[in-house]
Amino acid sequence: MNPTQTKLAEQSGSARIGLGIAEFIIIIALMTASISMGIDSMLPALPNIGQSLAVANPNDTQLVIGVYFLGFGICQLFFGSLSDAYGRRNILLGGLIFYTVTLFAAAWSGSLTTLLVLRFIQGVGAAAVRITTLAIVRDCFGGREMARVMSYVTIVFMIMPMVAPFVGQMIVAHSNWQWIFIALGIASAVLFLIAFLRMKETLPDNERLPLSVSSVVSGFKTVLTNRVTCGYMIGLTLFTGVICAYVVSVQQVFGEVYGLGEWFPIAFAATAAGTAVAQFANGYFVRSYGMRRISHVAMIIFTVLGAFGYVAGTTGLPSFLFTYVLISVMLMMFAVITTNFMAISLEPMGHLAGTAAAITSSISTTGGVLLGGIVGQMFDGTVQPLIAGFTIFGALTIIATLWAEKGRLFTHPGDDPQLEPGMGHV
Repeated sequence: MNPTQTKLAEQSGSARIGLGIAEFIIIIALMTASISMGIDSMLPALPNIGQSLAVANPNDTQLVIGVYFLGFGICQLFFGSLSDAYGRRNILLGGLIFYTVTLFAAAWSGSLTTLLVLRFIQGVGAAAVRITTLAIVRDCFGGREMARVMSYVTIVFMIMPMVAPFVGQMIVAHSNWQWIFIALGIASAVLFLIAFLRMKETLPDNERLPLSVSSVVSGFKTVLTNRVTCGYMIGLTLFTGVICAYVVSVQQVFGEVYGLGEWFPIAFAATAAGTAVAQFANGYFVRSYGMRRISHVAMIIFTVLGAFGYVAGTTGLPSFLFTYVLISVMLMMFAVITTNFMAISLEPMGHLAGTAAAITSSISTTGGVLLGGIVGQMFDGTVQPLIAGFTIFGALTIIATLWAEKGRLFTHPGDDPQLEPGMGHV
């Protein structure tokens, strides 16, 4: 797209939402960042939660993260169809209310079982927020402009992992873990007010789909029979497994294997900073090089680095610096891959954006949680299970992408700078 086309695309998207492009990106980013805060602020508190609730097996505290992801993944299916039928704004506001109430309720949990039930329900509210914000972006933008906006949204989203562990650690250092949920509940209530006052509906009445079994089945059929959408959805599932494996294992790997202790939030934040830089670079370069070239190169680099790291670990525990740099660079590749894969998978779906986002995100999240959870439960006091999982997921993603693109990597007609977004053949 040339500068004039880019400007027109921005103005068209801004007009539909009724906000300037900068304000739009910030609000959407804050909504999605609330999901990240619900995960990352918990990490420093996991040992405290385990002790407070008398959890016998330390690996079981991973479930505080895992069941949140699970509820988040499964329930996105419902909210996609609901947002296509009743509009984005109503579902977004309802999700924020649900999320806020369950956050406050979790502060009064008396057992691990109660906390896990509430964490699952929090994932339900987070799912509504995730699906509607994705659909809103797709309503307002398409093609490379959508990838660009999603990259900038994700920059703010990636800032949260830099802040959240510090917030969690400060709270548990001066109070107890229950106050993490109270603080998150207050923040979620503020986001509800912002959405209520500033967000407009982006799906016109004449573009809504009636909610019925036949319409839902039809939407699923359209999404699941599209080769590009399915292939990249498989890749997203595998790379969701990457981030889930990392998140549930990172406190044990950095804290126990390498003994970082109070330095853990700093190390975690620095990896998040790297992913934010990668997202910014993606937003800048995606117009020139296209979503496929960038993401395909990134997935190959990711897989090669994983294989190298695993081989290096077979002779003994690698140094912390080696492991840390390796994981940080791989997570930078992860950030680029997932942003572009999501944009590519949604591009053929048009007005089915809500259903498409729901199916893609639900399957990738639910499947990724299960895959990442398996890797997390294999923690054996070394970094090898995590790196092995990364490598396998990367290799399988290459295979899935080759299938989606009929054996072709790096190029696609829709990524030709001379063509309008969406004109490429699917």
